[in-house]
Amino acid sequence: MRRVPTPPDADGRPRDGRRNAAAARRRAREADIVAATRQLFDAKGLREANIDDIARAVGVNRAILYRHFTGKEDLFALTMVSYLTELAEVLAAAARRARTPQKRLAAVVTAFADYALDHPAFVDCAQALMRRPGNELLDEVSERALLKLGGAMTGCLRSLADVIEGGVSSGEFKVKDPTLLANTLYASGLGALMLARSGLVIRESAPGVPEVGEISAEQVKQYMVATALAAAKGQLSA
Repeated sequence: MRRVPTPPDADGRPRDGRRNAAAARRRAREADIVAATRQLFDAKGLREANIDDIARAVGVNRAILYRHFTGKEDLFALTMVSYLTELAEVLAAAARRARTPQKRLAAVVTAFADYALDHPAFVDCAQALMRRPGNELLDEVSERALLKLGGAMTGCLRSLADVIEGGVSSGEFKVKDPTLLANTLYASGLGALMLARSGLVIRESAPGVPEVGEISAEQVKQYMVATALAAAKGQLSA
């Protein structure tokens, strides 16, 4: 008995079987490209990795990349999702290891700093995206990528906000808006970690006389923890 072919959909495309297979291949290719981008970022840094390097790593030309992504920022946003998804797990684990709100907050901030110091390209990628005005990101990054980026960011901030909310409930923290504080600590932490990477601090040795000193990553981490605790206790405006 001869098999009757399945008619196409109204738009002329083949029905579910072939369409699903094509979609699966597309998703697999996109995942390969994002993974290659992440590897290049980790190996060479954000500034040294370019579209041609990424294309060569995947074994395609740059035209193929632009079939899958609207542009460089779109690809970088999805690569950022890879970092944030990993970081969210790290922060959640850190929060679970401590018992009191203060210790949990210190543990989460320390885990964030350690992850960022181990992955410098994460900090560069995060700052590159944060420097762009929102309307520019909407123009240059696909809605799909923005949704994934927002979801991954929410996953990271959730651990921090939950710890702060727990401290508010116990009376140890005095914070009106835990979500705002979590976002502020994340953004300010990225800046502080750039200081840790440079290892340099500018101070005034005499009026009008600048002096370059050294600062360690450990000092920066301690400052980040102290600042987070002070803000959570209401000792700083946030």
